[in-house]
Amino acid sequence: MTDQVECVVVGAGIVGLAIARALALQGHEVVVLESDKTFGTHTSSRNSEVVHAGIYYPTGSLKARTCVSGKALLYNYCRQHKVDIQKLGKLIVATTPGQIELLRAYQAQGKVNGVDDLELLSQEELHHLEPDVRGLAALWSPSTGIVDSHGLMLSLLGDFESAGGMLVTRSPVNSFTQITGGFELDVGSEGLSVKLQTRCLINSAGHGAIALAKSSGMNQLADSHYAAGHYFSYQGKSPFSHLIYPVAGAGSLGVHGTLDLGGQLKFGPDLEWRERLDYTFEASETRKQHFENSIRAYYPALEVSRLQPGYVGVRPRISGPGKPVADFEIKGFESHGIRGLVQLFGIESPGLTACLAIAGEVVSRLDID
Repeated sequence: MTDQVECVVVGAGIVGLAIARALALQGHEVVVLESDKTFGTHTSSRNSEVVHAGIYYPTGSLKARTCVSGKALLYNYCRQHKVDIQKLGKLIVATTPGQIELLRAYQAQGKVNGVDDLELLSQEELHHLEPDVRGLAALWSPSTGIVDSHGLMLSLLGDFESAGGMLVTRSPVNSFTQITGGFELDVGSEGLSVKLQTRCLINSAGHGAIALAKSSGMNQLADSHYAAGHYFSYQGKSPFSHLIYPVAGAGSLGVHGTLDLGGQLKFGPDLEWRERLDYTFEASETRKQHFENSIRAYYPALEVSRLQPGYVGVRPRISGPGKPVADFEIKGFESHGIRGLVQLFGIESPGLTACLAIAGEVVSRLDID
């Protein structure tokens, strides 16, 4: 006999957990299926843990809309649920005269996106806030912050389970088939697979989302790309008290300095395209030299000996090398004509900031009672 459940969410990253929580709180029976041994082991736990303001994203994009609304939801949620979060503020630093105009463009784009608190600072004002940072000017974003991503996921999971939801780990979903009244899922490893039927299905499988869709017959989708980024930790006391960003480069916000909730400074990420999902930290001299050059542009007093290999994160991109960074894709009935199915592709930064807003977006597109 095939097991049945009302709703299945594939993937227990931070976005999958937020979606599952939202559905469970509405009274739906929800199971989250996760291929790994625990939740949030990929993109959700290998990032800068930054709460983004919503500055850079194109007008009207899902990234802009869900980041700005999600930021407010996230600060409120963390305060209510006692998840560690701090509104440290961020400085985007111009180190050449031409970059000052880019700061003005960021400020204008942020305002269009609904970020009204950005302030252009002079060299003297920058120096007052961060004496060790070198720059001609800076854009100050007071609503940017940092959050305990693991604590947030634990809280979302706790809410979900308290509302009757169930997380099932070590349960990869290999494919799904549309059947009368819903979907049948092939779940499990080779030789140990089972069938599970569900009325509604959310594919929030991160790096595996496109592969799952294609294995289920949706071959018209773009390929998935692996945008890896290295992070170096900076040993000892941090010279900064805010987040320090350079002017963004092509496909990346550049090697920036961020703090964790314990005050530890880290620098990263760079951008390296990989052929597969691979978290190997390649600590070559060339890479370390690139980090040194990038950081010294705004922090000349960098002590290279304090740079130590940290970790690698890999973003699930749906646009490859040389292409503009793609928007989030949330595909509901309006995209594929299948009721009860929502698929999420390319959920990278600012997915952490936007997780609660993305959950609301998905629920609104599910088309179920």
